[in-house]
Amino acid sequence: MDFGWGAETQALYERTRRFACDELGHSLSEREPNRQFGWSEWRKCAEHGLMGLPISREYGGQGHDCLTTARVLEAFGAGCADGGLGFALGAHLLACCVPIDRYGTDEQKRAYLPKLCSGEWIGANAITEEQAGSDAFALHTRAVADGEAYRLTGEKVIVTNAPVAEVLLVYASTRPELGVFGVSAFLVRRDTLGMTIGEPMDSGGLKTTQIGSVTFDDCRIPACQRLGAEGAGVGIFQDSMGWERSCLFAFWVGTMDRQLDEVIRYAQTRHQFGRPIGANQAVSHRIADMKLRLESARLLLYRACWERAQGLPSTLSTSLSKLAISEAFVQSSIEAAHLFGARGVMREAGMERYVRDALPGTIYSGTSEMHRELIVQALGLSSPRPRREPAS
Repeated sequence: MDFGWGAETQALYERTRRFACDELGHSLSEREPNRQFGWSEWRKCAEHGLMGLPISREYGGQGHDCLTTARVLEAFGAGCADGGLGFALGAHLLACCVPIDRYGTDEQKRAYLPKLCSGEWIGANAITEEQAGSDAFALHTRAVADGEAYRLTGEKVIVTNAPVAEVLLVYASTRPELGVFGVSAFLVRRDTLGMTIGEPMDSGGLKTTQIGSVTFDDCRIPACQRLGAEGAGVGIFQDSMGWERSCLFAFWVGTMDRQLDEVIRYAQTRHQFGRPIGANQAVSHRIADMKLRLESARLLLYRACWERAQGLPSTLSTSLSKLAISEAFVQSSIEAAHLFGARGVMREAGMERYVRDALPGTIYSGTSEMHRELIVQALGLSSPRPRREPAS
């Protein structure tokens, strides 16, 4: 068992961390309170190659496997101060670009991926509906076949990147009687007639991420914009979620690493009663627990990504990793704010932002409860929920 990294991967890590620290490690005092999207920062990330890490080289990507992609995104998180930017980039890359690269036709790949990898276009994934949250395939959005096209009608909510996206990967039911096996995926451009994108929502955390609703009113979508076969939506979505639950959370592992460094520096330089507060066990033991959470989560992440890169079944490892990272980030962020005392809840220190950015991680990409259920199912302790089977 080798716990080291190859020279090329380590060089990518170091280069990306330096880039993120130098270009994206600044204060968010102006942008975050106003929910401003970081267009300048987005372009810098694209120039660095982050928009196409696992995408095929022939379509403008870097061609890296899942494990290397995660390692680079970890470096990105270790240097980038803007969690909203990292979340937006992850949604663009893993829930839109990756499915196109893995399931698109050559024509679709040539039409979409070069502009998505260059950062010229931003991608989004639209599946969540008002009455379909954790049960992602209880969809009311319909795509009805109409000759060489589909008529798309419905509404999607809480769509990451929607207000700024050029391309949306939309999941809709093409044959409702087949349940999840009747869901298909479509590539929908921003200028599609009948599509309305709502204003950015005001979220507590990840404030620079643009999140909005999307309404489809009898939108005509050419059949050539369907991604994969009709009814293949469930497989495409589950595969993309495997990538998202792995690689997106690598960004938060990097963020936890940066957070720990900040807490250690503070504990070494903040004096009370004539000595650094880090000399007190009540403080140092909390920091030890933060380190334990970080390293445990990191190892689970690497294993899940290694399994995916090797083509091995990774559902259990991915759920363990996602659950561990999301909950560790919440707990360590609370600890960090507490250790900073009164400054921990002041915006200028940045500790309260960690808490706000961490909390959504226990909800998106599958709630903590959902992943616990997936884990116990894999252990044979619970029967899977009944699914609607295809009609005979």
